Amino acid sequence: MAIRIRDVIGKLTEEGGALGEESVDRLETGNFLAEVEAIATAFMASQQVLERAVALGVNLLITHEGLFYSHRPGKQPAANDPVVRQKRRLIEESGIAVYRFHDGIHRYEPDGIMAGFVEEAGWEAYVKEYQPAAAILELPPTPLADIAQHLRTKLEAPFVRFVGDARTVCSRVGLLVGYRGGGELAIPLFAERGVDLVVAGEGPEWETPEYVRDAAHQGLNRALLVLGHGPSEAPGMKYLAKRLQAAFPSVPVHFLADQPLFQIIG
Repeated sequence: MAIRIRDVIGKLTEEGGALGEESVDRLETGNFLAEVEAIATAFMASQQVLERAVALGVNLLITHEGLFYSHRPGKQPAANDPVVRQKRRLIEESGIAVYRFHDGIHRYEPDGIMAGFVEEAGWEAYVKEYQPAAAILELPPTPLADIAQHLRTKLEAPFVRFVGDARTVCSRVGLLVGYRGGGELAIPLFAERGVDLVVAGEGPEWETPEYVRDAAHQGLNRALLVLGHGPSEAPGMKYLAKRLQAAFPSVPVHFLADQPLFQIIG
C-alpha cells in the first residue's frame, strides 16, 4: 500500500498530540496526498541540504527550522529577495515537499530533540531527570576541557565555546538544546538544581555567559558550554530519522547533516 505524506505527518504528530493555531509546524511545500518515495530529516533546509535531498531522490524533507530564515512565517524576507527566489526555484522545479516539525517533536516525552542529543553524546545512562525544557545529568567527575572535547568529537564540531575555568571538574550537568540558553532558563539550574555545568545551544551572550563569568571570578564551581543552535538540535533530527525508518521500513530514510555554519579565523 502506498505511503503518503499525510501518513508520515500523522506518525510524526501522534506522540506529541494536537498543536494549537500558534504552532509553526506545517507542510511548507507539497501535497498531503503525494506518495512518499524517500524521506530525509535535517535541522534546516539550507540550499545545500535541499540539493542533496533532491540528488538522493527524496520527495519529503522534514526539517526542524523553517525554510526562509525566520521562526515565524510572517517575519520572512520578501518573496522577491534573490536568495529566496533561487531557493523557491529549486523547490518548485524538483517538486520536493518540505514539512517543518518544530513544536511537535519538542512535545515528545522526553523531548525528542533532547533525547536525540543525549543519545548522540552517549549520555543515556547519566540522565537523572527530564524537565520540559531541560535535562539533568550526573556524569563522572570530569574536567570541563574533557567534556568539551568529548562533545566536539561526538558532534563532529569544529569548535565549542566555553565560559569558566577549563580545569573545573564538573559532574552535575544541565542540558538546554536550541535557543534555551538564556538566563531565565539556564541560571536557575545552578542554584535550584545544583548543576555545576550548563550545556546549551545558544542564548543572549549578556545573560548566562556573563553570569557564569562572574560566578567563576567569585570562585564558584560553575561553567558553561555553548554548542550553537544547529549542533545542539541536529542530533534530534537524526534520532527522528531512525524512528521514521522503523515506522516505514519500505521507504528509504536519510538524515542530512549540514556543513558547520560558522568558521573561525585563528
